[in-house]
Amino acid sequence: MARHRAEIAAIADQSAAPDFDNTIAALERSGEALARVRRLFWILSSTQATPDMRAIEGDISARLSAHSTRIGHDDRLAARIAAVHAGRHDAGLNDAQVRLVETTHAGFLRGGSTLEPAQKARFAEIDARLAALAVQFGHNVMAATGAWILDLGPDDLAGLPPALRAAAAGRATASGAQGRYHVTLDRTDYESFLTFSARRDLRERLWRAFTDRCDGDVHDNWPIIGETLALRRERATLLGYGDHAHYALEDSMAKTPDAAHALLMQLWEPGKRRAAEEAVELQALVDREGGGFALAPWDWRYYAEKVRQSRYALDGAAVAQHLRLGAVRQAAFDTAARLYGLRFIRRADIAGYHPDVSAWEVKNEEDAPVGLLFTDYLARPEKHGGAWMGSLRVQENMDGDVRPIVYLVANFAAAPPPDTAATRLSIDEARTLFHEFGHALHGLLSRVTYPSQSGTAVARDFVEFPSKFMENWIVSREVLSGFGVPDALIAAIHEADAYGQGFATVELISCALVDLAIHRVPEAAADPRAVIDAELGRLGMPREIGLRHCFPCFTHIFDGGYASAYYSYAWSEALDADAFEAFLESGDIFDAALARRFQREILEPGDSRDPMASFQAFRGRDPDPEALMRARHLLPG
Repeated sequence: MARHRAEIAAIADQSAAPDFDNTIAALERSGEALARVRRLFWILSSTQATPDMRAIEGDISARLSAHSTRIGHDDRLAARIAAVHAGRHDAGLNDAQVRLVETTHAGFLRGGSTLEPAQKARFAEIDARLAALAVQFGHNVMAATGAWILDLGPDDLAGLPPALRAAAAGRATASGAQGRYHVTLDRTDYESFLTFSARRDLRERLWRAFTDRCDGDVHDNWPIIGETLALRRERATLLGYGDHAHYALEDSMAKTPDAAHALLMQLWEPGKRRAAEEAVELQALVDREGGGFALAPWDWRYYAEKVRQSRYALDGAAVAQHLRLGAVRQAAFDTAARLYGLRFIRRADIAGYHPDVSAWEVKNEEDAPVGLLFTDYLARPEKHGGAWMGSLRVQENMDGDVRPIVYLVANFAAAPPPDTAATRLSIDEARTLFHEFGHALHGLLSRVTYPSQSGTAVARDFVEFPSKFMENWIVSREVLSGFGVPDALIAAIHEADAYGQGFATVELISCALVDLAIHRVPEAAADPRAVIDAELGRLGMPREIGLRHCFPCFTHIFDGGYASAYYSYAWSEALDADAFEAFLESGDIFDAALARRFQREILEPGDSRDPMASFQAFRGRDPDPEALMRARHLLPG
């Protein structure tokens, strides 16, 4: 940080008139050492979160926040950036340089560069406190998740597939409970158990433990949520915005909360109608079996799986028998080879930060190096939950070709002993692997000049587009047949894909709508629980479907970058649905010309141009608003 401050001072204090090279490009070159250390720290703090690491993470986060705010509030630097911005169209700059000037200038404005001194001081206090709260929120979720185990005996396993039993037995044995079975609150365990366990009492117990995390217990996150919402609103007000949602979405594709809300509502009512139809069918199945109870959130996945098995002959456990983690990872590599000419070479000589981590050298079809990929797929107690992609080094070409180093992290329940090759995945987990791999390709195939425009450094509601796009291949006949999945089972997967879209839509869109609401309603800071409940009531949230993310453990928006922007998944899915239709129209999902155009127009430009321009360059037009409705099978008829 000291070195970075010295570099910033050299830019701000120079006597030469401000121009692109001595101000904007110089700013891009600054902080390289800090960026390297920061990225190393964040990957370790999220994947190797030992007690010592957790003890310092809050302090490090606060220091980094204060450091960034100090730079953003440097009047001399801000004045130089403003001068370059004012003359950007008369300076002979190319389009990428003009965009960099504009985004840099906007970033300084959004960071409070024009505030009065007292306001700047308060802005810095808010940013530092928000950084500390985010770290504490994540620590609470991790601690609450790791503190609970569903301890099962041999008589508690009815319905559970062999892979889930083996993983649960391996965890129990590792903790000294030989002969027992341990199911965790990791999402992969949670969703698999709710899908297959025939024991309704145990399903309810697990569901309540999962949804009650950080809700009033020793790891209570409600006070953090309230304070976070208040501070986000105060910061937005300082900058002249009506609320945090307007502040957060200004530099997105949606631009405004109203535009994001309109897309979500386009899906909400059709999704809710379809979910109601599904609920009637599932309740009828419960009644035929003599259940004698009303369908509840802990029942939905279990009975939906029964419908898939009976109507479509789709057995999720049978699918998982074919989807070994090592083979799915290789299928992702093979898909990238067919689409983009990439090769992934295992580098056993390159050590990871944990024995589960593998390193892969990435080369193109000319055998030229593209970058390096680390994969880290197995669940561990010291890992944060979920799945994500990150960069240890981004691609750029300011002073020579710098190749990217990216990493992929997931939390798949490991076959004992922790064995990547033998671990089996559900079809949804395989989708997750392909999704994150899509992010990795976005980082690896970036071809920009400036680091701030590299790879995934794009609008929040565009960044999920390449990742959602990659999910299409894992469910394709061409890829599934490579695992030895029988044709009948592949057909069942495709036929069943339309089933359950009501549930899936309601589960996702409800979270996105409430996320927008709590960042717009002033009362949310004082009583977030009441505002959330009121919004769900206003929406008519079906009682049989629980929120995908209960808010006390919703790390996307309280310990991540998705505050007011969880809608991004639906927005990006709309782009993905339209883009993939181009491949379907061609008759070949591995159409080489289309794939290379997607690479050239979507993956390579990063943020060097407006994301809508990138989509238009690929598709030749604006996005089709009905493509997502078609993909989710929500159109009438």
